[in-house]
This record gives sequence, structure tokens and C-alpha cells, in this order.
Amino acid sequence: MSDRHILTAVAWPYANGPRHIGHVSGFGVPSDVFSRYQRMAGNKVLMVSGTDEHGTPITVAADAEGVGPQEIADRNNRIIVGDLTGLGLSYDLFTRTTTANHAAVSQEIFLGLLKNGYVFPQTTLGAISPSTGRTLPDRYIEGTCPICGYDGARGDQCDNCGNQLDPVDLINPVSKINGETPKFVESEHWFLDLPAFAKALGDWLGTRKSWRPNVLNFSINLLADLKPRSYTRDIDWGIRIPLPDWRERDDKRIYVWFDAVVGYLSASIEWARRTGDAEAWRQWWQSPDADAYYFMGKDNIVFHAEIWPAQLLGYNGGGDKGGTPGSYGALNLPTEVVSSEFLTMEGKKFSSSRRVVIYVRDFLERYDADALRYFIAVAGPENQDTDFTWAEFRRRNNDELVAGWGNLVNRSISMAAKNVGAVPQPGDLTDADRDLLSTTSGAFGTVGDLLGRNRQKAAINEAMRVVGEANKYLSDQAPWKLKEDPARRDSVLFTALQAIKDCNGLLSPFLPHAAQQVHELLGGEGTWSVQPRIEEVTDLDDGRGYPIITGDYETGQAVWASVPITPGTPLATPTPVFTKLDESIVEEELRRFGEGGE
Repeated sequence: MSDRHILTAVAWPYANGPRHIGHVSGFGVPSDVFSRYQRMAGNKVLMVSGTDEHGTPITVAADAEGVGPQEIADRNNRIIVGDLTGLGLSYDLFTRTTTANHAAVSQEIFLGLLKNGYVFPQTTLGAISPSTGRTLPDRYIEGTCPICGYDGARGDQCDNCGNQLDPVDLINPVSKINGETPKFVESEHWFLDLPAFAKALGDWLGTRKSWRPNVLNFSINLLADLKPRSYTRDIDWGIRIPLPDWRERDDKRIYVWFDAVVGYLSASIEWARRTGDAEAWRQWWQSPDADAYYFMGKDNIVFHAEIWPAQLLGYNGGGDKGGTPGSYGALNLPTEVVSSEFLTMEGKKFSSSRRVVIYVRDFLERYDADALRYFIAVAGPENQDTDFTWAEFRRRNNDELVAGWGNLVNRSISMAAKNVGAVPQPGDLTDADRDLLSTTSGAFGTVGDLLGRNRQKAAINEAMRVVGEANKYLSDQAPWKLKEDPARRDSVLFTALQAIKDCNGLLSPFLPHAAQQVHELLGGEGTWSVQPRIEEVTDLDDGRGYPIITGDYETGQAVWASVPITPGTPLATPTPVFTKLDESIVEEELRRFGEGGE
């Protein structure tokens, strides 16, 4: 294992309801593919996240059911933990933001910013509901954007032009909760002095040459109009403000977005404490050789390419006002913000309220996790909005996974098992044999380079191209016709099985469940591809119980290199690796979608 430490910081799924496949196409599968590859390459990965459980949407859902917000968060936390584990997402720690540890870390970041002069109090206009008197959060107010004229801008940001907004700036603002016009009243809050980081953010972004162009350009454009951003909110559900006269107030909390991004740090600290080495997190957060990759959908770029880096800079004393690091010491900024575009569904934007949605748990009840992982990798929204259709999902599954990769595995192992009963002993290899093995072993360099740069679509296409080369080789050499020449037949089958072992390595980050199955079909023993597990734990500070996702990923055998296959290894008749989908599933799923769509 190398000494390179890589933090995989995965966007925190919001716990106001189950997550759908559009969510995991942005934060979930890409981050896991990246982490699995980096572990196979011998690097020390720390993959962290959790459920984001503060903020108004939780309280709105709780009010609708007549329960407390913690009950809503607890319920959805368990659902989300189950979904992400079912997808095989290999978190070292998936936790939650309602832990005592997270509150303490969030408060320390706030105090560090305050000490260095980067947060300040200011009276501002806040929106309330005239009928209830309750505060209306920015995201629950919509209107026309004063900058681009987009009808449907939110009170915190316009998704059309990407600019930050305040609710009072909107033209014709209305409450998303009940449609009434909000009333604006004075309220005192703490603000993050974003303009004080304009130069530092600009200098940092100027060094981020490897970012996806759409992410980098959008992030740089944000610097043109930086304004102070409210660090606190008028709400009774969230992390308390750690100051005299503020700590006990029931109407003021840290803004959910400002505490959620701190979660990457707090989860790392919780992970370290749970390992028994409370300082272990520092290797990923303070080493100059460590790298940090943040995975999310494009609607989260602002908070990961601007707000969170500003918080880190301010805590480190790296803005215009200078300062000294807080008690945690200087913390590393992101190496890359890996943002995906949006996934739509049959031409429609995902919407849980309109039931235009495919929840992860429903999908996994009917289809293999690797089938969804494959679709996201090969046809997902890596660099442009992409539409999920059931017809395309079925085609990709049947034509590429079943007929391409699965068929290569099945027919090669079947022939070897039937004719030899084991991995054959090869004779002299021909140029065709050596050419194929050179192609499959050489692909680790090409595919690995693409994965290391988060070009996952290109990476899996290259891996599947190599699978195609192996299929062509098998068809050209036709070992089923070599009954009169068993020595040549065995050489061909040995070559095919070695190529399959190589291809299985190339595809392991994308298809971890199938990778373990293929490993076993080739006669491999033990664990090749480690899966995550759910553990029930208690809060390290207050004893409250909750589930986490974790795993012993260093126990797996998967490595990013060609591993020689051993002649004589016993083989049995294989079972299919993937399930072929009948044409009727398209009609069935469209009918199900139609019942809830529109």
C-alpha cells in the first residue's frame, strides 16, 4: 500500500425522505467507483458522508405527520443507510449530522471563523409566514430571479443562472408551503464575510486545472459577485450557536448548509475515534501530500467550490484578514470538486411530490444493483444532463452486460469446466494469444488513468472495449472446433480465462457484486470485492443509538494489475452473472410511472 492518502467526501443525502436514482447518480455511484479504484491501486482511502438531518424540510415533513423532526430523521436515516449499502457503496463511515460529535465540530469551525474576524453580526430582513408567524427558509420561497428573469428561482439561489440570492431580492416571492406572499421583518444573524475570500478563492481556483470545465468555469464566475452569506437561520431545529446569549435561544440555529459541509470533517473525526486512534483523521486533512475529492450533483457546486473552501480558509486564517488556525490546525482545501449533471426520467425532472421518481429501494427490489451501477457509469450524467429510460436501461443490461461481459464469462468457463474441469495448462502461445493478453493487461494503465481523473464514462467504455476484444478473440479462435487438437484448445481457453480475470479487475470498481461472483467462478477463494456492512452503534458522546455504514476494505484481494491465473484451479459449470430482462419490463415500468407521473 502506498503512503498516498485520499479523502472521498461524498455529498450528504438529505433525510426528509428516501433517495431516488437521480440522487445516487450524482453523489453515490461515482464516488464509490473512484474509491474502489483508488483502494485497488494501493492508496489509503477514507470515504465519508452521512445523512443531512437539519433544516426546514425536516420540520415541514414532521409537522405534516404530527411528529418530531428527530423521528423523521431517524426513520429516513435507516432507509437511506439500507439503500446505499444495497448499492454496494463502500463508505468507511456513513454517519449523520444529529450526532454530538458533529455539533461540536460545527461549533468549533464557527468559533474559529469568529476568532479570525470572518463572521460578524448583522440585522437583516427575514421572511415569515403571515398566517402562522413561522420563519420561511430561503429554499421555501420562490419567485422571479432579479438577475436573469427566471420564473422559479429559490430564495437562496437561482438554478438557471447560478447566482446567490436573498428572498427579499425575488420579484413576486411566494411561499412554497402555502402559496402566500411572505412578510419580511428584521432579524439579527451572523454572516460569513465571503468578499474577504475573493482573492484567496480566486488564487486557489486558478490552480485547479484538472477540474471538469463546467465546474471550474461556474466556480470562477461565482467570484464576480460575492456577498456576505447568512451563517444562521431563524429555526428551532439544528445546531445551536456557541455564543453567550445565543446558545440557549430556541429560535436561532446554524444554517443547515453551513453545518452539512462541515460533516466531511466531523465524519472523519468520528471515524478516527471509532478506530481507537482519535488523531488518525489528520493524515487525510493536514498532510500536504493528501488529496480530497468531493462528489455531488451540480446544484451543490456553490457550497463545495465557494462556501466550504471559504470556511476552511477562514478557519485556517487564509483570507484577507489573516488570522491563525483553530484548535484542529490548518485544514486542506478540496483537490477537486467532482460534480455531475442531472439525471431525468423518461424526459421528466425527478419529483417526489409529483411521483415522478424511482426510489433506490424500489429499484433494488426488482433489479440487480450492478445493473443500475453500470447504467450510471456508462450512460449517466457525468458531464451533461442525461435521461433514464426503461428501454435504454433494458438495452444496456441485455446487450452489454448479459450478451457482452456475462456471455464471455459463461461460455469460456463452461467450455473449460466441461473439457478440462480446471483452468487448462497452456502450451505455446501464438501471436493472437499474446496480443489479447497484452491488450487486457495493458488496459490497467489506460483505464486507471481515466479513473484517477474522474473520467468514468470513458473508463468503463474502454474496459468494455477490451471485453469486446476478448469476445472477438474467442469467436475467432473457436475452441469448440478444436476437439482434435486439445493442446491448442487448452491454450485458447487459458488465454480467454486470463483475459476474463483481467477484465474482471478492470470492471471491479464499477460492478463490485459481479466481480466477486466472477472471481469465484474462476476458482478464486476468499473475498475479492469487499462489500459494506451496517453496524448499530451508539453516539460517542451521548449514547444514542443509530446505524452506520462501514467496512473492512483492506481485507479484499482486488488489486489494480493483471493477476496471473493458476492452471489446475478447479472450475465448475457457471451460473449466469447477470439477469436478462424481458421486454415486458419496459411496459410494466412505464405503466407504473404513468400511474404516478403527471
